Amino acid sequence: MFLRLPLLCLLTLTCTCGPALMSQQAPKLTLEPYEFITQDGRKTEAEMGSFSVPENRTKASGKKLTLRFVRFKSTNPNPGSPIVYLAGGPGGSGIGTARGTRHDLFQALRAVADVIAYDQRGTGLSDGPPRYPGFWSVDPAKVMTQKEIRQIIQKATREAADFFADNDCDLSGYNTNESADDLNDLRLALGAEKISLWGISYGSHLSLTAIKRHEKHLDRIVIAGIEGYDHTVKLPIHQQQLLEDIDRRIKANPATAAVYPDFLGDIDRLLKKLDKAPAMIPAKHPVTGDTMLVAIGKHDMQQLVSWSLAGPENFSDLPFMVQSMLRGDFSIVTPYAFYVKMGQFNGMSMAMDIASGISPARRKLVEKQAKTTLLGAAINFPYLDQYDELTELDAGKAFRAPYPTKLPVLCISGTLDGRTSAENAVETLKHLKNGHHLVIEGAGHSDPLFLSSPRILEVMRDFFEGKDIKDERIVLPPVEWVLPE
Repeated sequence: MFLRLPLLCLLTLTCTCGPALMSQQAPKLTLEPYEFITQDGRKTEAEMGSFSVPENRTKASGKKLTLRFVRFKSTNPNPGSPIVYLAGGPGGSGIGTARGTRHDLFQALRAVADVIAYDQRGTGLSDGPPRYPGFWSVDPAKVMTQKEIRQIIQKATREAADFFADNDCDLSGYNTNESADDLNDLRLALGAEKISLWGISYGSHLSLTAIKRHEKHLDRIVIAGIEGYDHTVKLPIHQQQLLEDIDRRIKANPATAAVYPDFLGDIDRLLKKLDKAPAMIPAKHPVTGDTMLVAIGKHDMQQLVSWSLAGPENFSDLPFMVQSMLRGDFSIVTPYAFYVKMGQFNGMSMAMDIASGISPARRKLVEKQAKTTLLGAAINFPYLDQYDELTELDAGKAFRAPYPTKLPVLCISGTLDGRTSAENAVETLKHLKNGHHLVIEGAGHSDPLFLSSPRILEVMRDFFEGKDIKDERIVLPPVEWVLPE
């Protein structure tokens, strides 16, 4: 599949106002029996838990949020520290994740400890901002300049901020520091001396922040698809390196080399072609249902290709599709044409990202790399425009600073992950005195980081049990590239 995207690209916001005030008293915990049903209909006996936290710990008079989780009790007579799953996004639901393809992983880890599928503030069954009905939208029938797009996004961002303020939602409470403090409140509510964390993508970012804020109350940490303290904005060079890796893999196989002799050159030619004259694609508007011509220019195509690089399951047909588009067949991008023309606001999904921000040094690096890479900074669109409108909400330099720790941390990376490069883990591990790296050769983002080999679960279980593990590399079968029929 060329692309796997939500109905609309989400554009959201938040702020962080100084250090959070930590809760000292254990929140009241409510637990009740719960029949957990997976997406494929399997049933498991569990418990539904809930507890309340301040929306903003810096404001004593602020409202409360109810946070919810599902607990799968351990099958071990002497269980270890509860393992709390932290979904990615930000905006993903831990409870929702446990209903899907990773359900068996949750159940397997019960042999170690209680496993908690946790919905962070603003996600899943937990309380959060109200639904915002608005969109940012550019004229779909034309290729607009980057200046025009920036102005539209920033105006829409400010309008959304006003909406949340007018609807009793304190956006300054939706940031990663507050979420890290929520985790400590969860620990207190459970009556646990320590908890272990298991996070992916943004969940790794939250886990690392929890280490910085509550190190002594954490036991063991497993994080996959690493997003370090200053990794919220992605480096263009990482996607460029992935494209070059794809090109090398194609050329290493005589069968694919004969069909796709110059994959990188094909992308370059396609982008130059669209820069001269956009492709006009008939597509259905996702809100009105009307069919209209959508102009796809260079920047639009950079975004579409960028989003397809999450992993091999997304980009295995990319060489074929690029060649098809060079011949004038753009039917593959018809379902996605509006993704680059409009986006829906959500009060939380990217709220943590706005607060996490970007350091000046990294921003300069992103801008420099964008000038010399095929896809430029497309992976970060429209984040930087939105961030610049709300720069005053940045959590600050200290939030992004490295934090050395002796806590045991297992990092899991895929070499074909186009969202969170394995280089993020390498950089993060420099500050993890008891860190380990499980590298999965050939794995992309999301499920493959946990499910592509049975060995991954074995390593995770050994790690959570406190066994001595070493850095390891798992090699997956080669990518099966789509060829013309």
